[in-house]
Amino acid sequence: MIVLIAPEKDIPNEIEILHQLFKAGLQYYHFRKPFKNYKEHIKYLNQIERQYHSRIVVHYFHELINDFNLKGIHFQEQKRIDVLENGKGYFNTLQMVGKTMSSSFHHPRDLENCELEFDYHLLSPVFSSISKKGYQGKGFNVTGTDKFIVGMGGITSETIKDTLDLGYKGVGVLGGVWNTKNPIESFKSIQQYFN
Repeated sequence: MIVLIAPEKDIPNEIEILHQLFKAGLQYYHFRKPFKNYKEHIKYLNQIERQYHSRIVVHYFHELINDFNLKGIHFQEQKRIDVLENGKGYFNTLQMVGKTMSSSFHHPRDLENCELEFDYHLLSPVFSSISKKGYQGKGFNVTGTDKFIVGMGGITSETIKDTLDLGYKGVGVLGGVWNTKNPIESFKSIQQYFN
């Protein structure tokens, strides 16, 4: 499983590149745009061909899942703590049947202690981040857990084997694709090494 996280700020030709990534086999696109408001989220989604909406997981404005045929929703760590662990009937207004639910974690202990059921968990940083300067890798070993964990942080084609050796069932990528000269070729290379 390869998860591609959206660049926080839009890059030139982003939608065009994204369509090529979907055509190359991208199945999990995490739509994380913290600086976009609700209307800008809708505008972004409307630029993506509908056939690919079912591969998109939204980080903000989870209610978008009611209006678009999205893959699922993702909870960043603080949102999970604020909403889910305080149990406020968050899902009452969301059409979640057949959708995925995932969350971010920054320590294996927090992931293990989380009683909420997620389809998969993003754990970072495994290696030093490419997109966030000074974000040092921790080399978390997760071989002792049954949970489906996707390793993030410093993931490139060169670090995939090490990531899988540490017990991760998938990889999450951001800088390893978007911060390269050719995002499509970088994704294909990661895909090849992962498979």
